[in-house]
Amino acid sequence: MEKILVANRGEIALRVIRTLKKMGIGTVAVYSEPDEPLPFVREADHAFCIGKGPVRESYMNQDRLLEIAKKNGVDGIHPGYGFLSEDAGFARRVMEAGMVFIGPKPDTIALMGDKLAARQAMARAGVAVVPGSPEVGTAEEAAEAAREIGFPVMLKASGGGGGIGMALCRTEEEVYRSFQGVQSRAKAYFRSGGIYVEKFIGRARHVEIQVAGDARGNLVHLFERDCSAQRRNQKVIEETHSPLLSRNTRERMYEAALRAARAVSYENVGTVEFIVDEAENFYFLEMNTRLQVEHPVTEAVTGIDFVEWQVLLASGKPLPKPQQAIVHRGHAVEFRIYAEDPDNFYPSPGVIEKLAWGRGDDVRTDAGYEAGNRVSPFYDPLIAKCVFHGKTREDCLARAEKFFAETEIEGIKTNIPLLRGLIAYPPFAEGKYFTDLVQEYQREKGGKGDEKN
Repeated sequence: MEKILVANRGEIALRVIRTLKKMGIGTVAVYSEPDEPLPFVREADHAFCIGKGPVRESYMNQDRLLEIAKKNGVDGIHPGYGFLSEDAGFARRVMEAGMVFIGPKPDTIALMGDKLAARQAMARAGVAVVPGSPEVGTAEEAAEAAREIGFPVMLKASGGGGGIGMALCRTEEEVYRSFQGVQSRAKAYFRSGGIYVEKFIGRARHVEIQVAGDARGNLVHLFERDCSAQRRNQKVIEETHSPLLSRNTRERMYEAALRAARAVSYENVGTVEFIVDEAENFYFLEMNTRLQVEHPVTEAVTGIDFVEWQVLLASGKPLPKPQQAIVHRGHAVEFRIYAEDPDNFYPSPGVIEKLAWGRGDDVRTDAGYEAGNRVSPFYDPLIAKCVFHGKTREDCLARAEKFFAETEIEGIKTNIPLLRGLIAYPPFAEGKYFTDLVQEYQREKGGKGDEKN
């Protein structure tokens, strides 16, 4: 491929563009009106305004994206993550227009995007799944399913992902109270009101396995990431290796992830997500058919550029490395920097008046903003990802604390105070934490905690 359009924004668009340039591939960016001053627009070889701020009028406007792509003679479209990255219909339209969609096949995206169908496919492949229900259409059906499964349960959108469209329910009353809200969010974000009920596993770890496959049927895993540090069911810290899993459990999870990918003839880069209980029993949650926000933490320990792999695999090339040549070196931790109030997680849009990152060796900062840029209320408030790679976990955390202590961001609130608090919080510092980490931390420091977490 000689020219690729990046159908995304912010730090991920900038990150993709830089790899494409390294590969000698021409780049086309699209941007909404509020995003025109952002670095990714300047970094691309060509950039075109795609519409106004709201995503439906800009980054989700498939007709406009394809129009820009055709007029500029691009060979492929990289969707980044979020937006249209897991839209099977868009992937098909890209291919029908004679371009390469840089991701898995549309049928795979569609299958894994339907959480119920994905669960059924995994069960047939012999991969354990969390006990759950078929799709339910009413709060009454959801309550009945919850009684059969046993409380607590999660209400989940069948087409959901990214922590959106779900609610923890400990009683029937909470099922009735939450059902309509979950269904409304499902319709708004995923264009489907399908809901199912799933057993909630308390004191759990959220662990995902990176996988990659080529058109010849070859598959590899690229180890695991522990993504248990979350707020509102969305990740804030990721690390590899997981500090609490035994080597035996990790190896069994790698095998299960490859079995899952093989069951759907997976091509390109993807992620198989599992929930792990205190006894290290693990269950399939979902498969993300795209690049993950947290992919740099795995790049740090493997030395592999996943965007480069995505492009090569989408071009029909074989896997660049066999399993035995993929080596995990040291430890890495990624921290997501959000423009939000660190106490209640409300977004903090506005102009970044000052932005000075800390100093440190072996630190990778993928930032989508510079000083003077405005953080728009139209999009996710992620402004950067900071990845620390070292020989040990303790080394990574010590350097992260120093880095964030030196970082200065003015004009908006950020979650850096929360991140620094978690670094020093004993359960996290010792690696003995679960998905309720942030909620417990806030309770102990005197806050109310995040009841939605």
